[in-house]
Amino acid sequence: MTDKARFDADSLSRVYPPVLQALHWITALLVFAILPVAWVMIALPRESPWVGTMFMIHKSLGVTIFALVVFRLFWRAIEPPPPLPWSLEPWEALAAKISHALLYVILLVMPISGFILSAASNHPVVYFNLFTLPGLPENKPLAEAAEKLHVAGQWAVYAFVGLHILGTAWHLIVKRDAILNRMTPPQINAD
Repeated sequence: MTDKARFDADSLSRVYPPVLQALHWITALLVFAILPVAWVMIALPRESPWVGTMFMIHKSLGVTIFALVVFRLFWRAIEPPPPLPWSLEPWEALAAKISHALLYVILLVMPISGFILSAASNHPVVYFNLFTLPGLPENKPLAEAAEKLHVAGQWAVYAFVGLHILGTAWHLIVKRDAILNRMTPPQINAD
């Protein structure tokens, strides 16, 4: 492995704290869970007894993702992320910053638009059958606008999550650097 492919000497300061690592992977799992729930919920016949349950699960996962992303952004404001490794080319560093920012935006826009779609359509947002979020006054034009944004936003989720995964694959397979170590628990080095 070349020097350029390794983290620099202060690589330990370039990893995310364990709490943020855990939140990253929990958020990723929830995003990967919410997508098939949405596909099933839309594919089910309206009269299916499972439709209501699937909508409740989808909304609950969305609220959870929203809360985790807000917490992550709050944490990020208090404690900035570790610096990027020196081995990144300037274009890679810029691409990482832009794609992460857009990923955060879409992970906020989707639950907000989903909440507005439901609440403004007079469909309560029930969180895992534990409690109901406060609603909104019924507003058909607002609900329709939120629905358009939510439906279009799914493509942005696919794009940005896919880009995030491709970027990781680029570093693992092509560059063969240790960028993934920033977001994974410490490993025992076999070298």
